[in-house]
Amino acid sequence: MDSRESSRLRWVTLGSSEALVDEGLDVLHGLKQPSKTLPCRYFYDDRGSDLFEQITDLPEYYPTRTEQSILENCALEIAQLTGSCELVELGSGSSRKTRLLLEAYSQLHTQLQYCPIDVSAGILRTTALELLRQYPKLRLCGLAGTYEQALAHLPPAELENRMLIFLGSTIGNLSAEACDRFLTQIQHALKPGEYFLLGVDLQKEVSVIEAAYNDAQGITAAFNLNILNHLNHRFQGNFDLNQFSHWAFYNPVQHQIEMHLRSLKHQIVTLKALNLEVTLEAGETIQTEISRKFHLPTLTTTLESHALHPLHIWTDPQAWFGLLLCQRQCVGAECP
Repeated sequence: MDSRESSRLRWVTLGSSEALVDEGLDVLHGLKQPSKTLPCRYFYDDRGSDLFEQITDLPEYYPTRTEQSILENCALEIAQLTGSCELVELGSGSSRKTRLLLEAYSQLHTQLQYCPIDVSAGILRTTALELLRQYPKLRLCGLAGTYEQALAHLPPAELENRMLIFLGSTIGNLSAEACDRFLTQIQHALKPGEYFLLGVDLQKEVSVIEAAYNDAQGITAAFNLNILNHLNHRFQGNFDLNQFSHWAFYNPVQHQIEMHLRSLKHQIVTLKALNLEVTLEAGETIQTEISRKFHLPTLTTTLESHALHPLHIWTDPQAWFGLLLCQRQCVGAECP
């Protein structure tokens, strides 16, 4: 990185992404439940982030290419609707789709400000350097940390306006209760008049959804199993990945994909750093992720209840995916 690039880059680590967040209390809580769970954020060490990037290119995995096609058609319109603003992306990864927005904003506005946020410091730094070379007028502030940390500690905006970006239907990984808490954080992080761009996977034929999480190449299975590698590294664990299998299915009652790891035998696993011993029976599962599929009218009502008014909704021709541009409304004493 030359001096011109370094002058356009700020770097903030919101507690090391390798640190024991809450000393692994979320892992302890999940693995002590009768129906065991793991927080899906543990997918995203550097290896997990790389595997997920591979998933987005799979023929069965429609969400990424469908959302990207929507953005290709509407990025310029979004930049026109919001005017000049700082782009802040939660879970930025490789920023592949966000480059469409950066391109649109760079065409219309003289200042280009981007703040990518990701738990994987490795992919965050690699992507930041690529973007600085690609966009000579870009100023970038990379934040390594969780969504919660980032929303609570966003640095002051350098432009008058701001848009929070949450693509990939990652909001579907949150339960209804967790989603409500997350949208409350979004509401508090934005000032009235600022924007929230949300990508969501919509309800559709079950066979299409299930195929996306059970690809023929086994990349999703490797991604799912890698969560155990991450726990082994982070908490001195001894999970044997050969003793688990990937299992993903659609729950029609909850309108969600569920991803699990199934134990292939009776086994006892330890996480030394957490002083935890876990007994798993043959066939017992650990839920690693949910991915809810949304009904747009219900979702817009939920957003409105958090002072996030959908200004415009774009979908693809098959209505498989939705992109919502919301504007933060004033509430109570905030209103003039």
